[in-house]
Amino acid sequence: MRFLFVHQNFPGQFLHLVRHLAAMRRHEVLFLSEPNQNRIGGVRVVPYRRPPQPPVETHLAARDLDAAARRAETVATAAATLKQLGFTPDIIIGHHGWGELLNLPDVWPGVPLLGYCEFYYRIVDSDVGFDPEFPTPEADYPRIRAKNAVNLLALQLGGLGQTPTQWQHSTYPDWARERITLLPEGADLTRCKPDAKVRRTSLKIGDATIGPREKLVTYVARDLEPYRGVHSMMRALPHLLRARADLRVVIVGGNGVSYGAPPPKGSWKETLLAELNGKVDLSRVLFPGRLDYATYLKLLQRSDAHVYLTYPFVASWSLREALATGCAVIGSDTQPVREFVSDGENGRLVSFFDPKGLADTVLEVIEDRSLARRLRAGARAYAERNLDLRATLDGYEALIRRLSGAGEV
Repeated sequence: MRFLFVHQNFPGQFLHLVRHLAAMRRHEVLFLSEPNQNRIGGVRVVPYRRPPQPPVETHLAARDLDAAARRAETVATAAATLKQLGFTPDIIIGHHGWGELLNLPDVWPGVPLLGYCEFYYRIVDSDVGFDPEFPTPEADYPRIRAKNAVNLLALQLGGLGQTPTQWQHSTYPDWARERITLLPEGADLTRCKPDAKVRRTSLKIGDATIGPREKLVTYVARDLEPYRGVHSMMRALPHLLRARADLRVVIVGGNGVSYGAPPPKGSWKETLLAELNGKVDLSRVLFPGRLDYATYLKLLQRSDAHVYLTYPFVASWSLREALATGCAVIGSDTQPVREFVSDGENGRLVSFFDPKGLADTVLEVIEDRSLARRLRAGARAYAERNLDLRATLDGYEALIRRLSGAGEV
């Protein structure tokens, strides 16, 4: 088959699927994306230029739609070139979030379309207004509602949508859910797995070394920001570090903003460090930025307690990989996390807004070896039951056959 994938940041959510298809060596796999350095053997990446930003005079509520229309036009131009060169896909698979797919049915009428439906923006029961420390002004509600313009256009393109969690599925309107298939995302259980040897040896993180007798608390996010609870995590540090002299903390993530608003100045890390000035022994806290994947996995394998916090928003891959690696997860008691973590069985759940309670629960897991062993075993068992990557790939293949009419993939 001929596959066309589309995502502005290759390979995006399609990493495992495109690897799987390429490894079969019987498919032609093209991927339209903005240029980056990522590569996968057997996958031909076709770059498209980043479209210009909407002009400053564009109404604030219309900027996402303006940006999506520009991106849709740019992607369709690149697609038309591919068509002129003789390429017509048997199926198009992409992410609906940025408008990239909107004009492709005009380039290839009738070609089946499978779109990733990640999130439908809402004013209530979601990320908006969740954190009272950062309230959303009512004047911003029209802009938030208007962000769904791309979602609504995408839902009219035909084909099928797919989304990875029940909670994400529930954010869409009732009438849209029947068009969106729930396809859980798994983790690579052969790579993301417990390793007793790593737990018994020293771990190098940059220039620092975590000794085998030290207790290690880990936290991972793409960027260190309130959406992923970095303020609660860092405010837990004084209590954690006072409680145990043998405790080290590694906080992984960049200093940008992936979700939500930036701080008034600098980064959220800088803002919170200024707040904690004099209250934390920073020699025991590492901020390595973003890690290469091999080091990140070793960090999870070595972790004694892994903290995962999030607003009611899209759950990170790192949560799935932490469970698969057998981490003792302490997660926020929010809807996306509750879908993965059952309190006392494969992790602990704590209030997103209670740094002292978070610290106390982390210390309980570290100090109660029986509890920690049970949680780690429960995490891995949960992953083996629910996060097997093979099941994800089987689900994709079933959807591809359904849409394309192919007898096999």
